[in-house]
Amino acid sequence: MNDFLKKYEEKALQLDSQDPLKKYRSQFALPEDSNTIYLCNNSLGLPAITAFTQMQEYMQQWKEVGVEGWFQGKTNWYNSTDTLIKEPLSHLLGANVDEVAAMNSLTVNLHLLLVSFYQPSDVRFKILIEGPTFPSDLYAIKSHLMQHGLDPEKALIILEPRNNEHLLAEEDIKQVLVAEGDSIALIFLSSVNFLTGQVLDMESITKLAKEKGCIVGYDIAHATGNIPLQLHKWGVDFAVGCSYKYLCSGPGGPGIAYVHESHHYKQLPRLSGWWGNDPKTRFQMQLQQEFIPYGGASSWQVSTPSILAMAPLIASLAIYEEAGINELRKKSEIQTAFLLELLEIVPTCFFEIITPRNQKQRGAQLSLLIRNNSEECLRLLENKGVICDFRPPNIIRVTPSPLYNTFHEIYRFVCRFSEALKE
Repeated sequence: MNDFLKKYEEKALQLDSQDPLKKYRSQFALPEDSNTIYLCNNSLGLPAITAFTQMQEYMQQWKEVGVEGWFQGKTNWYNSTDTLIKEPLSHLLGANVDEVAAMNSLTVNLHLLLVSFYQPSDVRFKILIEGPTFPSDLYAIKSHLMQHGLDPEKALIILEPRNNEHLLAEEDIKQVLVAEGDSIALIFLSSVNFLTGQVLDMESITKLAKEKGCIVGYDIAHATGNIPLQLHKWGVDFAVGCSYKYLCSGPGGPGIAYVHESHHYKQLPRLSGWWGNDPKTRFQMQLQQEFIPYGGASSWQVSTPSILAMAPLIASLAIYEEAGINELRKKSEIQTAFLLELLEIVPTCFFEIITPRNQKQRGAQLSLLIRNNSEECLRLLENKGVICDFRPPNIIRVTPSPLYNTFHEIYRFVCRFSEALKE
């Protein structure tokens, strides 16, 4: 099999030589062992080299001036981190700067925004989600239903793929919205599904849902930094995500929140905290007895952010800003097309590709359903120096990053994958 694949090595090297983004590979801290192929970017991206410098600068500042680091100098923690994060993040999300915030974690942000955006009535009380749903999203949504005294069995619509299919049919989403839209208070979908890598047509789904009077929210964890988004233009009410996958902010890095500007000055119910106050008056402390949200997504902030956790995100966002999400997406499409081309040579009796073949319906991730001994296949790949991940019962997710993975690495992965399947 690998002899047959060998003819593709020259193509891989040619694609690498023509890659307009190849300079960014040297800007990331890659595995020291050159034999290692890191393809787990859907779960945890690798750090930008400048993240180490950024972290060291904050540590030095903390050492030298202590608490004065919050306000002292141009790089003070109180003002500079917001500027360095919100503008590049807004470009990735297709949002206004004041519509985005880096805060908390994804699930915490989901809880905070559900308090504001899920307000059921006797008539309109249902929540529509897709299956398979990322478990933390599901747990959070069920908990809010129960907080409102609702039975998830009756109030939660989980739209699953059709029998013997792996992907969600978007016409099924639209049919449910047409049939039950008047009783649906909120739709909350994953823009890119964590298990299959399927990309939804957020624009058309949002348009129909808004026409039916539904609030529209998205989990953008697997979309941010992976595919271009236009959350403001599409009229998405809110979205939550994380930054440690494609944005390379490190294990448990800051969560992401987006709130459309149309909601910024509404008197919405919320769980409040002092970091959601106007920064100009936040330190009036006991002199300001009432919470006054100062507008924008940052109004949903609750607690003091971890400045050290922001450092790797600041470093990687600077690279994203320079490279541009549209250019990264172009390369990613070529990468996944090449990966698909090679995988289709491997006998399909061993595995099935469940991610859509249509480029518009997939991001950087390809999900492979291993027909037999899937965990053993993953172990063999690890022994061969491949780092990807496994989702029970039988899915291996493979995700090249356009920032630092090469086409030759993709070629080498497929060679090792075919060997593992034979073994």
